[in-house]
Amino acid sequence: MKVVLLAGGYGTRLSEETDLRPKPMVEIGGQPILWHIMKIYSHYGFTDFVVCCGYKSYYIKDYFYHYYMHAADMTIDLFSNEVQYHNSYSEPWKITLVDTGLNTMTGGRIKRIQNYIGNEPFMLTYGDGVANINIHQLIEYHNSKGKLATLTAVQPSGKFGSLELAEDASIESFFEKPQGDGSWVSGGFFVLQPEIFDYLTEGDSTVFEHAPLEELARDRQLQSFKHTGFWKSMDTLRDKSELQKLWDEGNAPWKVWND
Repeated sequence: MKVVLLAGGYGTRLSEETDLRPKPMVEIGGQPILWHIMKIYSHYGFTDFVVCCGYKSYYIKDYFYHYYMHAADMTIDLFSNEVQYHNSYSEPWKITLVDTGLNTMTGGRIKRIQNYIGNEPFMLTYGDGVANINIHQLIEYHNSKGKLATLTAVQPSGKFGSLELAEDASIESFFEKPQGDGSWVSGGFFVLQPEIFDYLTEGDSTVFEHAPLEELARDRQLQSFKHTGFWKSMDTLRDKSELQKLWDEGNAPWKVWND
């Protein structure tokens, strides 16, 4: 089963980083967050990726084109222009990099890669969110429900501290980052049947999260997979700092793979 990664947006809310590179290439622990997402899928045996590029797509293409070289020691003979690689470790990944347009919306990007998917189910997620989700359980759940689309539902942490107050206004408990207001939101990590391409009808202007998902829900073809573990999207510089801190402390919950 192929994995489609949406990596073409501008990432304007993280402009401190994305003026120079696309958001999926912003690094956590010395590797792009896109790499971290791919490592999650690869851990579960899914190594065939289709990356929907757009903004600064050359940056993503250049990274993977030179991946083998950067992961190796090398001997360079300047006279003969020969290069020998030593002790290289490269991921067992097949990566199709598709330029899906600079201003194309999410649904339009998915529609543009239809020929690379064919008539097969596939997975899809955003190029800026990590989770300790069990991909095997997600797929098994999707298959058991028989719907065209399954999205992973998450409860993100609240942005502000939560207080529990006594009658005299003294604070009985304090939670720095509560799990939110109890509502569920889409965390990406979709499993999709190829029929969903029929719902992408507005060309490049199709926003996957609007009409297509709304219509799938009306048709009773949209299922949720509740994930109560770790999930975080890197939307702001603060989010990046929090993810980096978890990585530096050796406490990155999304790191389900072994070194």
